[in-house]
Amino acid sequence: MKVLLISANTEKADIPPLPLGPAMVAAACRRAGHEAILLDLMFEEDPVAAVRNAVEEFRPEAIGISVRNIDDQNMESPKFLLPPVREVVAACRGSSDAPIVLGGAGYSIFPESALSYLGADMGVRGEGETLFPELLNRLARGAPVEGLPGLYLPNRPPSGRVFANNLDGLALPEPGGWIPSLPSDSELWVPVQSRRGCPRDCTYCSTSAIEGRGIRRRSPRAVIEWMRRLVSRGLHNFHFVDNTFNLPPYYAKALCRGIIQEGLDVNLWCIIYPKWIDRELSSLLARAGCREASLGFEGGSDHRLESYNKQFNTKEVKTVSRMFGDAGIRRIGFLLLGGPGENRESVEESLAFADSLGVESLKVTVGLRIYPGTSLAAAARAEGIINPDDNLLEPRFYLAPSLSEWLPERITAYKTSRPWVL
Repeated sequence: MKVLLISANTEKADIPPLPLGPAMVAAACRRAGHEAILLDLMFEEDPVAAVRNAVEEFRPEAIGISVRNIDDQNMESPKFLLPPVREVVAACRGSSDAPIVLGGAGYSIFPESALSYLGADMGVRGEGETLFPELLNRLARGAPVEGLPGLYLPNRPPSGRVFANNLDGLALPEPGGWIPSLPSDSELWVPVQSRRGCPRDCTYCSTSAIEGRGIRRRSPRAVIEWMRRLVSRGLHNFHFVDNTFNLPPYYAKALCRGIIQEGLDVNLWCIIYPKWIDRELSSLLARAGCREASLGFEGGSDHRLESYNKQFNTKEVKTVSRMFGDAGIRRIGFLLLGGPGENRESVEESLAFADSLGVESLKVTVGLRIYPGTSLAAAARAEGIINPDDNLLEPRFYLAPSLSEWLPERITAYKTSRPWVL
């Protein structure tokens, strides 16, 4: 079948995110014998016109639309990102009779409500590399699609999900068609996903809804060989999008050793769970080219960390931060303020703790985005902040009621004398 895959994301944030997920699905479709092209709307001046042109020129028999983000997670002035995606769906509908299938990380958090809001024909929750080609095979044969694990149809109960255990069996995309040519390669950070899943169960986090709880990994050799091919094309900046790069530690060390042994000229950026780090790993990361690490500690007291179900303490965070600083790796810290049980004293404790780390950059977020199926959503319902039947598709936030007026002003004042705080 001829399939048009559309990366609907147009939000650049700090760096323009490249559509790794849709590119992997496109590669999987081609491997399965289908003709697939990828349209990335990130750099299109008129996304809707670009969609219409692609549909009219390519004449697809199926259309897949990747939904990366639902909103910008900004409580102060939240931006709901699905209306432009609905315009993309409408443009496809107006130009083609091909079935429209949703997918992507954002869609996987809200499979039923996003499908209803966007008005597509069906949706794929989870790993599209396995499910989407099988869906295309059935569509090509005119066979029933009901019962495919992870497939959502309007007003019908879904079948259970199945996760791929062998990630090496999933195709990795080459640069053509998903990595654009920009004036400077330094503007591009290529996403790398070496593993999927997270068992940590942080109270506010949606990762398990997207990837499941079990950690599944590609072999280090497969990841490094793919990076080598991209480096040979002139790409040098790589962002590991794994939510916990250092878990498990032996795997992280194997990746670093492989990059070092291969002699790859790369700059790396990764996300660290600030526990289970030793001097060997921080040194290996630096030698492999790690320039920046995101330290997701989120709270600045042991009580706050426990409330978020973090499995580390402030002493461990300080130790990890110091090791990365000593290794010459730039650190960006993260604080989430205003969650259940937060008060003025705990806020001040967290701010003082963040100051003590000496990180090069700090992102402070006021209010927590509430995602379905999380402990935070259960707490918000119990406190009457959200209704039992609220599907949470449009952004809803938790902010401890006693802090609603004081906390935003306090953080504004905190940032004034600290230019490194975002």
